[in-house]
Amino acid sequence: MELIQESPELSAYLVADEVIDHKHPRVRETVDRLAAEHADAYSYAEAAFMFVRDTIPHSADTGDPRVTWRASDVLEQRTGICFAKAHALTALLRARSIPTALCYQRFEVVHGLVAVRLPGREKWARQDPRGNRPGVDARFSLDEERLAFPVRPESNVVDCPVLYAAPHPVVLKALRAATDLTHLWQTLPTEL
Repeated sequence: MELIQESPELSAYLVADEVIDHKHPRVRETVDRLAAEHADAYSYAEAAFMFVRDTIPHSADTGDPRVTWRASDVLEQRTGICFAKAHALTALLRARSIPTALCYQRFEVVHGLVAVRLPGREKWARQDPRGNRPGVDARFSLDEERLAFPVRPESNVVDCPVLYAAPHPVVLKALRAATDLTHLWQTLPTEL
């Protein structure tokens, strides 16, 4: 699948906003801690991915009722669904000037991913920080996708090729309106 940039300008994929708040002190603290051990962009990107995937549990896996959507809140509360975890990873990467896009898949509901474009590489590489569990084995990879839900002929997973600079409005609306995780599950978008 060929990925399509929503914005032709790579700088759009470095922007901080209310959701991808990479200038927030909580985000900066995490960035500084990770960067102290991973100076180059490649090892930092992998470390940030593993940090979000492995230390911030997916709310559905833990039953945590809190709904987070802002990157700094995800890092502080240490919980979030796929979209929230994608927002946190995007903030951590953009804070180190690594262009990062938000992208999506669809099966029963929409699923959130990120795509990174590391220095010296011409292609975007999609990553899925959802979090592993039995039957889900997402890995950081630049050459071969290792997503939580790979597209297979027998699956009902559909890839959305657009790379967004900001969270899709439909996704953000559902996250912001949710009073708790149960409410969110009832209102998750099924289409973009």
